[in-house]
Amino acid sequence: MLRFATWKIVAILALTLAAVLTVAPSMLAPSNLRAVSLRLPSWAQPRTIVLGLDLQGGSYVMLEVDKASVSHTQVMNLRDDVRRILREEKVAIAGGIGAQSRGVQLRVPDAAERAKILPKLRALTQAFGSRLAGGGSASLEVNDAGDGLVQVTVTDAGLTDKVRRAVDQSIEVIRRRVDALGTREPSIQREGDDRIIVQVPGLQDPEQLKTILGQTAKLEFRLVGEPGQNPAELEELEQTEQQGKIAVEKQVMVQGEDLTDAQPGFDQQRSGEPVVNFRFNIRGAQKFGEVTSKNVGRLFAIVLDNKVISAPRILTPITGGSGQISGHFTVEQANNLSILLRAGALPAKLNIVEERTVGPGLGQDSIDAGKRAAYVGAGLVIVYMLITYGMFGVFANLALFVHIAFIFAGLVLLGSTLTLPGIAGIVFTIGMAVDSNVLIYERIREEQHSGRSILAALDAGFNRAFATIVDSNVTMFVAAAILYFLGSGPVRGFAVSLALGILTSIVTAVTMTRMMIAVWYHYARPTHLPI
Repeated sequence: MLRFATWKIVAILALTLAAVLTVAPSMLAPSNLRAVSLRLPSWAQPRTIVLGLDLQGGSYVMLEVDKASVSHTQVMNLRDDVRRILREEKVAIAGGIGAQSRGVQLRVPDAAERAKILPKLRALTQAFGSRLAGGGSASLEVNDAGDGLVQVTVTDAGLTDKVRRAVDQSIEVIRRRVDALGTREPSIQREGDDRIIVQVPGLQDPEQLKTILGQTAKLEFRLVGEPGQNPAELEELEQTEQQGKIAVEKQVMVQGEDLTDAQPGFDQQRSGEPVVNFRFNIRGAQKFGEVTSKNVGRLFAIVLDNKVISAPRILTPITGGSGQISGHFTVEQANNLSILLRAGALPAKLNIVEERTVGPGLGQDSIDAGKRAAYVGAGLVIVYMLITYGMFGVFANLALFVHIAFIFAGLVLLGSTLTLPGIAGIVFTIGMAVDSNVLIYERIREEQHSGRSILAALDAGFNRAFATIVDSNVTMFVAAAILYFLGSGPVRGFAVSLALGILTSIVTAVTMTRMMIAVWYHYARPTHLPI
């Protein structure tokens, strides 16, 4: 029957008021919003709807994992593992370990020794990447090519798996780097097997974003070579401070992975130029202290992405676990470098394959177009409901306004980003919301024409239309879920707004409308229905 307890009415009205208050900060001008935020404590700061790249402008970059660098890294790691096995098994080889494009080869003349290391080499598959994704494909192939030649090759499946893992790791590193820029709600997602899409709404400086994303930020501390040192232990690297190259030892003394913090600052003792102050964890501090204690007077190269950015002389042992990097930086360069070091190194080189910037003017045009579409769509629906159903049309329109408020409140609470397709989804759900009212009202008409009383017709109309409403909305919700899980970017924005609209339309079209009609019937006691 059409009866609502007082507490239910109060609860529905309180929920509606909460939705309106949640959305209200998003309707304020930026200056007014800042003024309100300053007067509130940190825990009560208002949350607003986050606009996507297509609505407020920003930067868009598509990155691709450099498969060549991934393959090279795999081969180098494989060579080190093979060398370790030979050392542990005390096996002599003819010549050295030859590195190839997709693997290594070595010659073991003694058959007994070759038989001893082949199982060890095949066991590298487990340490190197195991069996891939349950498909049984090995990441490495070990072949005895005859005449003592052993070849260890990275398979296509192994390379593909490594690229996939590099994308997963890169997404997390990129997220930390972009978050450090102070931007809000960036979108970072996989595209295919080897690409990453980065969208940063509100960032109008694509060069800064490219600088942050383009470097792998692999930091190493190595000693500079000395006269008379074995050339096989050295390699020449480019310098960023000076022209030319400098010979540094191949052995890495301290890895950048041991850094716990890096902050921009200024050199207070000398020129006052921008520097980066860093701090190691316990393991890194011990290594750094040992190296600087044993090599006082030598040059210590700070290598970033295989380029020497600084090579200061070790004057005294540095045992405190902290230090500073100087390199004639600008303030922006020091800040960017500190961001890179804090976020960690990328597992592989990323190439920029596409970039674009959406200006705030174009974003405002999209907002205006979306508003016009929403206003026109809602206006036509409101007029149609008033003409067709009279007083009941008023109830449906009031429920429609609450429905829209619930959608925007859901976007705020979920922290979802509103995009132009998202606005399209909202406009679409406006029609869906009143469609449920149309089903209810038409069912009430049928019940009334069949001779039922007003109260019985109203009650039967809601009860018998409910199953149809649920069936149609569940079907649409499944479609929205498929779009969300299989789609990306704008498609997901549309799916989120559509799913929220479906859930709220059931509440507003059934519960809200039923409450208003129940209250109207209680006070008006009509002799006929106005539909």
